[in-house]
Amino acid sequence: MVPSWPHHPLSRRRALTAATGLVAGAALPLAGAAPDASASSAAATYTNPVIWQDFADIDVIRVGDTYYASASTMHYSPGAPVLRSYDLVNWEIAGHSVPVLDFGAKYDLNGGRGYVRGIWASSLAYRPSNRTFYWLGQIDFAKTYVYTATAAEGPWSRLTTIGTAYYDAGLLVDTDDTLYVAYGNTTINVAQLSPDGRTQVRTQQVFTTPSSVGTLEGSRFYKINGQYYIFLTRPANGQYILKSSSGPFGPYTMRQVLLDLRGPIPGGGVPHQGGLVQTQNGAWYYLAFVDAYPGGRMPALAPVTWTSDGWPVVQLVNGAWGTTYPSPAVPAPPRPVTPMTGVDTFNSTALSPRWEWNHNPDNTKWSTGNGLTLRTATVTNDLYWARNTLTHRIQGPTSTATVELDHSAMRDGDRAGLALLRDSSAWIGLKRDGGVTRIAMVGGLTMDTNWNTTGTGTELASAPVSGSRIWLRASADIRPGAGRPGTFSYSTDGTNFTRLGPDFTLGNDWRFFMGYRFALFNHATQALGGAVRVTRFELSTP
Repeated sequence: MVPSWPHHPLSRRRALTAATGLVAGAALPLAGAAPDASASSAAATYTNPVIWQDFADIDVIRVGDTYYASASTMHYSPGAPVLRSYDLVNWEIAGHSVPVLDFGAKYDLNGGRGYVRGIWASSLAYRPSNRTFYWLGQIDFAKTYVYTATAAEGPWSRLTTIGTAYYDAGLLVDTDDTLYVAYGNTTINVAQLSPDGRTQVRTQQVFTTPSSVGTLEGSRFYKINGQYYIFLTRPANGQYILKSSSGPFGPYTMRQVLLDLRGPIPGGGVPHQGGLVQTQNGAWYYLAFVDAYPGGRMPALAPVTWTSDGWPVVQLVNGAWGTTYPSPAVPAPPRPVTPMTGVDTFNSTALSPRWEWNHNPDNTKWSTGNGLTLRTATVTNDLYWARNTLTHRIQGPTSTATVELDHSAMRDGDRAGLALLRDSSAWIGLKRDGGVTRIAMVGGLTMDTNWNTTGTGTELASAPVSGSRIWLRASADIRPGAGRPGTFSYSTDGTNFTRLGPDFTLGNDWRFFMGYRFALFNHATQALGGAVRVTRFELSTP
């Protein structure tokens, strides 16, 4: 019922090789011995998940008084979002480390498709010596790419491509400024990079996972109080850590951090993966994620203490990862973070970092500044092949997206609207045929576990439309479990909405990895040339 992976000890790589796709990286500024996390308790409390949106395979660091995190985005572009926080609890999206997925034509929906490939677990680090952020990740088991920026919001640019594929890698900036990478599945390796970070100097196997544990991956690499640590996940129900007192190349000893631990989201999985981070006053926290499909994988935060001999211990509440904890004791934030919900009128010349395209867009076919104009970019009857579908994460546990749309420039054969997008999808939108436009609700868009289309959709309800403007609405219940509904409605005045079509049942299988998203689309089935303009998007919660 709940895809929390406790009975799926296969790695993401094995799952993809067999039929279908998962984590990595870290470096952080460190200072002093780690005190008991209770010393950081403040009067206020926070509630898990700290972000009820799909941000998986988290790497988390602190630079001065600011916290940053990176996450997986698979086939969405731009990739590898950079999250920013001043208190580890309230987060905003600052930018993306990978501006475009220029890793082959399939990421352009050109002759192939990149679903469940692309940006997997990757690493985010900061190098004080040159005041530069580094992102490192492997693509398609082939090569590793490194991007850098002097500010988290960018611009980010590619520094280098390395021939070794550092699977689920963690990047460490050592105290002597040397760059190391921990990576691998079951067999864990450490590589040393050149001083400029562009090439590999050496790589060496440092650990083999015991058969009693099974699979370990998702490396995070740290140096804490002179000891080297590789933080590893057992997908998807455990977390282990390796420690070396003899340097980055080991030898390492292993200890279990958690296994089959009850999580903070009812019906959700075991908190795991993610990374460790130290606050300004020396307290430690673990930012993990919880499998919570159909919504995706949600970040959860817990304090960590350390044993006298240098091993981390997650602080539990009644034997479980707590739903609430005392808030981290940190300086007052310099400003409120930008909410991940709310209204977007697309008045800027650039998209907000809340948005990511399904694969790379055709940048000649969209614009912002006076609303979002989506010109048809693909002739297809299959939404999964249509370029320039723009996606937004769903806010849990339930939320609603409302879109105001001008459809006066649609052409015959065009299809435009608002979807609940995943490997099983549905949408509400406009169909223009024979010079007549009508509103329709379409279900039955499906893919198999090789991400080939098995259903292009069936119209389940429709209604006539007059005028040039319409409001479309999709609501989604993404609480973990089966049978969660999505609903669709429309309005001709922006106030009074009419339900259209039956409930859509959201799929909750884990193998697509990414959770459901709201998606704005406009594609042609006959010929290019049509357009729609989205003048307002609102994401709201009850």
